[in-house]
Amino acid sequence: MNTQKVDLLSLLPDELEEFLISLGEPKYRAKQLFTQMHRGVSPVDMTNIGKITKQKLDEVAFYSLPRIKRKLVSAIDGTVKYLFELSDGNSVESVVMKYKHGNTICVSSQVGCRMGCAFCASTIGGKLRDLAPSEILGQVLVAQNDTGERISNIVMMGIGEPLDNYQNVIKFLRLVGCEDGMNIGYRHISVSTCGLVDKIDMLAKEDMPITLSISLHASDDETRSSIMPVNRRWNIAALLDACRRYYQSTGRRISFEYTLISGKNDSVASAERLAKLLNKALRPSKSDSFPIHVNLIPVNPVAETEFSATGKQAVQRFAKTLEDNGIRATVRRTLGADINASCGQLRREEEKKNAYN
Repeated sequence: MNTQKVDLLSLLPDELEEFLISLGEPKYRAKQLFTQMHRGVSPVDMTNIGKITKQKLDEVAFYSLPRIKRKLVSAIDGTVKYLFELSDGNSVESVVMKYKHGNTICVSSQVGCRMGCAFCASTIGGKLRDLAPSEILGQVLVAQNDTGERISNIVMMGIGEPLDNYQNVIKFLRLVGCEDGMNIGYRHISVSTCGLVDKIDMLAKEDMPITLSISLHASDDETRSSIMPVNRRWNIAALLDACRRYYQSTGRRISFEYTLISGKNDSVASAERLAKLLNKALRPSKSDSFPIHVNLIPVNPVAETEFSATGKQAVQRFAKTLEDNGIRATVRRTLGADINASCGQLRREEEKKNAYN
């Protein structure tokens, strides 16, 4: 990524307008550029701007999209997994999933991750750097152009902790929602977090009606701390307090993600404890209407960990126990099983291959 020049794709419409005016360009040029760039067209290839304008931009600015390094397509359900190479040679992953209601893309927000969740491939090797707004947006643009189908929904559950790259993620959300750009509304976007309480409180003030997804994965602090180091900073009680504040401020429902790990957090007792925990923290009185939804996810086996997925019967028992205790629960549909579609694994394979070469 060129840090000496202005990153055009990371500029909001008013910022782009101000930048172009500073170069002596007319105000209307901003919309011309913005619209085309957000379709994946580089300024150098645009036919509606002149040679002199292109020269000016080339001297002080840059436009860059990630390059498809590897692409895997599921023969089972058409899920597409991308390994994208960034301009500095680093790689991130995205996954396009096809549903009846439209296409959803799972995007990365960082190169690597420093959160250290024990079951996650993305965190092996730590965090190398944050992604710029343009690098997050670029994943959506390139995937949409490659598939030839509109992407209508975004989940920020790929490599990295989105709220650990707070300002860039917020700017990406504003960019992707621009009417002259991809025009994907906030209500079609989910942002996942492992539980950065201070950033959840900040997000509540952004006036962005997204869906917040909380990676919970345990019903007690001892278990959660053993698999998610962030719990040592903000324990479950502090996290759920933040969730309650978020809901009171935004009125937006929160989804709780719960990865089921065989023998670790998947017992009926764990389900009962989880239901009691959520009801007590989020619905302390009968008049409380906090909409609790738990999304159950059998863990994806990662070579560097010893964790294995919970069996189907145990998953159903866990879900039924939650439902019996007043907690809505769904089991995430497995997509792209034949291409290891969970984020982090393709990048990890590439790193291993490069290490041996």
